Amino acid sequence: MIEVCSFPAHLDYHDSAKVREAARRMDELGMEPYSFHAPFADHIDITALDEDCRNQALQEILRAAEAAAILEVRHFVIHPGPEKTCCPPAEERFQRLENVARGLNQVAKRCRELGVGFVRENMLPHLLFGQASDILWIMGAMDTADVSTCLDTGHAYLSGDMKNVLSKLSGHLRMIHANDNHGKKDDHLPPGRGSIDWEWLIKELFKTNFRGGIILELAAAQDATTVLEGGRRARHFLRRISRRLDISPSETTGAA
Repeated sequence: MIEVCSFPAHLDYHDSAKVREAARRMDELGMEPYSFHAPFADHIDITALDEDCRNQALQEILRAAEAAAILEVRHFVIHPGPEKTCCPPAEERFQRLENVARGLNQVAKRCRELGVGFVRENMLPHLLFGQASDILWIMGAMDTADVSTCLDTGHAYLSGDMKNVLSKLSGHLRMIHANDNHGKKDDHLPPGRGSIDWEWLIKELFKTNFRGGIILELAAAQDATTVLEGGRRARHFLRRISRRLDISPSETTGAA
């Protein structure tokens, strides 16, 4: 079970033929494309004040959603804000919040038409809309309540308030990006290699009756064999905790 990345060098989501070929190969290999991550970059900003920039970003995301439908994934994951540090004045910040809500309305509508689930991910705390309260505001401002969340454990831990983030998002939680760090930077280490209290986290997920997919989102700084071995160890690590707590997840842990 994997999450497919939207970087064109990984999979060119603009090319439908290549996306179909990737879907065929994954099926041959017995792999399930569980989720598809929407493109994210400095220039892909649906909060932008400039209308042309905003519309171009939206078109990129909608194109990726169509690729996600070809792959028949369960969830299309999106960052609700730009990939840059931004501390605008209050009036501009509110305008950007309204822009992202309008943009996500269109993405959610298209995902419904395509038969793909739509989830928003909590972002790094230093980025615009990187707080759980921002996600909740956006959810309230959208036209539909049929939009869920993806918890990125590393992002939440770096916020310094994992408990509050999990509490606020738990009622809407459908999947998890599982990765670890030491509380200083977004290392994307395998679970168990950083400072996150995974036993506590899994207990909290059990309390919320979470039954979604857990995707191991790991840094690829090393060779593929080493990264995959880290993923296998992390999978066993999480399953050992689950068994010890007498939890039986309904879905298999996957990898990004």
